[in-house]
Amino acid sequence: MNDNLAYQKETWEELLGGKLVAMSPRPAVNHNRVMGNIYRAFANRLHGRPCEAFSDGVDVSLTPTDRVIPDAMVVCNRDIIKPDGIHGAPDLVVEVLSPSTKKRDRTYKKDLYERCGVREYWLAEPDTKTVEVYLLQDGKYILDEVYQILPDYMEAKLTEEERTQYKTQVPVSLYPDFSVPLDEIFHNIS
Repeated sequence: MNDNLAYQKETWEELLGGKLVAMSPRPAVNHNRVMGNIYRAFANRLHGRPCEAFSDGVDVSLTPTDRVIPDAMVVCNRDIIKPDGIHGAPDLVVEVLSPSTKKRDRTYKKDLYERCGVREYWLAEPDTKTVEVYLLQDGKYILDEVYQILPDYMEAKLTEEERTQYKTQVPVSLYPDFSVPLDEIFHNIS
């Protein structure tokens, strides 16, 4: 088998509740674009700050029976960053939804991140160009907001009042001056 085929067949596994779970097939192009756009936005805005952004491929050990590989994350406690991955709860985790992982990201992983103290959890949906933001309050996730890029025909129908209330920036709770424009997250998504 040539190296290219070996790379394409490489599988990643997560440990969820003590069971090995194969990651879905390599991400589709739009999934990868959204993941990269979010990571790049995080990394650029965090440059020179204590928190650090990580992208897909970094293991996060949360419990003895749970090891995940988020699509993107931000870690502010540098003590949990080790050569083999993150050992403890990141401050912010992003999962980009795909048909094969959507249910797990919305249920088991959401509950796991909540239980382990991840302060902010994003679910990004390439098909609908939405980002759901959950914030940890008193140990429970509360849906803070759902942000969405509206199709042009829908945006044209907004009243002036609706247009002023429409949110085009996704704030990050870690810093008061940190937000990511929706059009940056979904740049180049077909």
